[in-house]
Amino acid sequence: MSAETRAGVPLSSPDITEAEIAAVTAVLRTPHLSLGPELAAFEADLAAFHGVDHAVAVSSGTAGLHLALLTLGIGPGDEVILPSFTFIAVANTVAQVGATPVFADIDPVTLNLAPAAVERAVSPRTRAIMVVHTFGIPAAMGALLALARRCSLFVIEDACEAIGASYGDPPRPVGSFGDLAVFGFYPNKQMTTGEGGAVLTRNPAHAERLRTLRNQGRAAGAGWLDHVELGYNYRLSELACALGRVQLSRIDEILALRRAAAERYHNLLQNIPGLEVPPLTVPNGTISWFVYVVRLPEEADRDGIQTELSRHGIATGRYFPPIHRQPFWSTHPASQTADLPVTERVARRTLALPFFNRITSEQQVEVAEALRKALGR
Repeated sequence: MSAETRAGVPLSSPDITEAEIAAVTAVLRTPHLSLGPELAAFEADLAAFHGVDHAVAVSSGTAGLHLALLTLGIGPGDEVILPSFTFIAVANTVAQVGATPVFADIDPVTLNLAPAAVERAVSPRTRAIMVVHTFGIPAAMGALLALARRCSLFVIEDACEAIGASYGDPPRPVGSFGDLAVFGFYPNKQMTTGEGGAVLTRNPAHAERLRTLRNQGRAAGAGWLDHVELGYNYRLSELACALGRVQLSRIDEILALRRAAAERYHNLLQNIPGLEVPPLTVPNGTISWFVYVVRLPEEADRDGIQTELSRHGIATGRYFPPIHRQPFWSTHPASQTADLPVTERVARRTLALPFFNRITSEQQVEVAEALRKALGR
């Protein structure tokens, strides 16, 4: 059994209250299980929370990234700049539309795309930058948006890990900067719909196209068996939307719980020699804590440490193995030409510790003590 699945202290855990259970149960007492009032209400709530005009709920964050690329007309012959230090879906969806991912290196502190590295990666074929707000830390949107404007590029925000984060002065929610922004609501995220995601935009034409694509190519007002283009079944159920509405209504409480947990870890771990903890604050932004990822000392045996922690029932994760080193992607031309020294150096050392809304102080002390012993500190 892997370190990620064997857990006395789990790596993550959804936070479901009686309010969510009641909301989902109420939907089951109605005739509307798909494309009903909960969907419309959830989308309206998401749009209002982020200060944008349109939110389109979909079946996953990955589905959202796929539809975002299609909506912007990105396809064969186009290049999309993105990080390798992130979840594999960003590169997979670029490949799925026939475009070419171009990996750019990351900032060593925030672990987000480094604007200078993105600028070096721009070519005449570049159409978009896919900006990931890694681990809930807002990316350098000012510099990246300026570069995009200068080079006439689209910006897709992958905010799947970052709901509630903000950037700028005055601060704006991440997901409100790009041409399109994608959120994910998998059970390990700050808030969950079970499976699900959403795409946000200010552009009404983009919103209409997104809704057509997610529903098998049915245009607004068209009959159920009338399809205007190639589409997908990327709908989000009424049950999921009801769950998401309650979770979103609790988002301030949820973010505060996670911020407090991050601060406790910081105090417990910051003095372990050679261990690098994530920053509690970043310039010009507010973190939404998705995971708590430390960097082990250079000489540490990460696999051995994971095994030792697993023996104590503590789950951990290698967040993230770089995409360009994944078996499928390692032979791809995009990986062969990637020059990513910061990504390579960081990824060898990262370890995600148990982190979720209701993690207790006692559990965190247990994790910290076990990690200290495993490191021989």
